[in-house]
Amino acid sequence: MISPSLDSLRIFLHVIAASVWVGGQIVLGGLVPQVRRTNPEALRTIARAFGRVAWPAFGVAFLTGVWNLLSVDPSEQGGAYTVTLAVKLLLVGVAAAATIIHSLGRTKLALALGGAVGLVSSLAVMWLGVLLSNAG
Repeated sequence: MISPSLDSLRIFLHVIAASVWVGGQIVLGGLVPQVRRTNPEALRTIARAFGRVAWPAFGVAFLTGVWNLLSVDPSEQGGAYTVTLAVKLLLVGVAAAATIIHSLGRTKLALALGGAVGLVSSLAVMWLGVLLSNAG
């Protein structure tokens, strides 16, 4: 059996947290239209409950992401790695900002655009993370 390490724990926590963040958005995207039709007053309760799980997961993903950065010397990885990392970090900020706009939004535009941009940018962040993990 492969022995666990602090590195494997860090990556495990990062992947689990990112999966909760992104997976929850996908699940909500599938549930919201049906809930809106059958029990629209429940949407706020569902959104708050998701936020109590999602935002801590985002925090864990962020902290383990910083930990990941501290464990790698990007200058040893080359220019493509550095550019991919920079785009990923930019999209983390976009995902957080869009989700905050969605969470605080009161208009249909803020809700729709914040949710869509938050999900798409979060998916892109995960994809870029996969690319970075396979570099070198």
